[in-house]
This record gives sequence, structure tokens and C-alpha cells, in this order.
Amino acid sequence: MLRLRPLLSNRTHSLFLGAALLLGAQAALAGPEVVGDVSTAFKLIGPNHKIVVEAYDDPQVLGVTCFVSRARTGGLSGAFGVAEDKAEASIACRQVGPIEFKGTLRQEDEVFSERMSLLFKRLRVVRMVDSKRNTLVYLSYSDRLVDGSPQNSVTAVPVDRAMTIPLK
Repeated sequence: MLRLRPLLSNRTHSLFLGAALLLGAQAALAGPEVVGDVSTAFKLIGPNHKIVVEAYDDPQVLGVTCFVSRARTGGLSGAFGVAEDKAEASIACRQVGPIEFKGTLRQEDEVFSERMSLLFKRLRVVRMVDSKRNTLVYLSYSDRLVDGSPQNSVTAVPVDRAMTIPLK
């Protein structure tokens, strides 16, 4: 009787299954939702340079959404995802529903991060808690592996005084 060996061992099969589940879970995480965009420069080949407005829901604070506008480089490098976007970004966070906290918050915590170049540049949004004023403060900035940009934008969302912001 002829016995066939399985192509993958049980361990290798488990690793592939785990990787597939991890990728699926990562894809299911809420990313930014594009609200709209405007073209700023025409490119003959590839997409135009644009300013994009994206909405990010705070994962720890239900009822708060941050709107970030930033430049997106077009052309061939933008089409292939190898362009480096400009460091400038603007942020406006607003209460869009009843505020609910999913557990306790850190005094300062990065809530969003997105790539702005192929390897070394990221847009970051950090939430800070101003306990004295019962306010959530959101700061957007970009950084690089070697040197970041001092350009930043800040916005704040006041929380009703009847509700205490739960801190760790």
C-alpha cells in the first residue's frame, strides 16, 4: 500500500493557520475612514497630489472621532506606495455621540499611527488627559527614525464635569 506524506507538518500547518488568523484580525481592526480629498497638483502619470481628510474613531473613548487632514503624494511613486508624504497634518477631534470609556486611560497614549513613507516616517496621534479641566487633548505630529518634524497640531474634547475621566 502506498502512503503519501503530508506536504506540511502539523506544526507548519499550525503556524500558517496562526499567521492567517493574525492577518485577518489585523485587517479587521478599524483603520481610518476617508471622508474626502481634493487634488492640489495635476500629475500626468499616476494619481494627482492630494489633501486627504480621514476620520479616526478613538478606540478607547466611544463617541470621539478625530479628523486628520494631510498631504498625499501622487505620481508614480505615490501610485506604488514608495513616496514620502509631507510632514504637515492638521487634526480636529469632536464629540460625535455619548462619551463612554472602554476601561481606564493612561495619562498619555498613542491612539493612532500611520505610515507616511516606505520605511521611516509615521504620522502619530497621541491622546493626553488634562484632569484639571476634564478634557481629552489630541496631538498630531510626524516622526522619522533619525529626526522628527516639529510641525504639529493640537485639539481638545471637553468631557462633561459629571463624568470623571478614568485614569490608570
